[in-house]
Amino acid sequence: MTTTPPQPPHNPYPAQPGGYGPPPEQFPQYAGQPHEHQGPPPPQAPYGQPFDQGQQFGQPPFQPQFQPQAAPMGALQCRFCGSFPAVPATVRGHMGLLILMRFLKLEGPFCRTCGIASVREMTAKSMWQGWWGIGSAIINPFVMLSNIGPWKKFNELPEPAPGAPGRPMDPGKPLFKRPAVLGLLVPVLVLAAIVIGNLTTTTSSEAKAGDCVKNAGTISKPDVKVVDCGSPDAEYKVLGRVSSSVSSLCDQYEGATVTYTEERRSTGYTLCLGPK
Repeated sequence: MTTTPPQPPHNPYPAQPGGYGPPPEQFPQYAGQPHEHQGPPPPQAPYGQPFDQGQQFGQPPFQPQFQPQAAPMGALQCRFCGSFPAVPATVRGHMGLLILMRFLKLEGPFCRTCGIASVREMTAKSMWQGWWGIGSAIINPFVMLSNIGPWKKFNELPEPAPGAPGRPMDPGKPLFKRPAVLGLLVPVLVLAAIVIGNLTTTTSSEAKAGDCVKNAGTISKPDVKVVDCGSPDAEYKVLGRVSSSVSSLCDQYEGATVTYTEERRSTGYTLCLGPK
């Protein structure tokens, strides 16, 4: 007896002999391609939040770059930081060097920030450097007062527009919160010393018979001042005083060995001096 071997199941797709599944044209992306490992699935953004493509590859999020604002046509820009608006001005300072003196100045245009910083810095230097010399002590107050005009102009300006090419100056503390303000005490102390000295020292014009005097100057340029007779500075005693510049009138006072004559426009006087 002859037996027929079992046959494979009927393939409904003749294009796939001996196998199962749809013909290749139905799913062409899998036809003739080996299986490849696709790797882990791409990261997904949290629900309700947009996904940044840069985060997929370990890149930082996109940061928008700030574009500086261009100055209007014809507008002045600060000489120091390049911002606007700005105004032309000159800030001044003074330095006394006992015999010599030095004038300082800083020219603009200035924005509000750089202008106020310049006024504070230059005036602060003048407060403690501008008094050292007779001429400087007279000029320095006028130099500092000259900065009031530029300071008012800077205060009237709005704040500088953002995005300046350079970095504005640091205004720092106001003037009266800086240690340099103590420099204003220098002229006050000098004037006080002069006043006190004049109050405690009597000049020769007030000398009378019986007073003691000293010569604070030289023989050619005497500077006679009245001192206490018990003081070691006392050199001579006033024996008499005549209302004339004729020194021979002192012959009437016995013991007069030195005369001191003060001449004035219309009148004068002579002190007849003897040993103490």
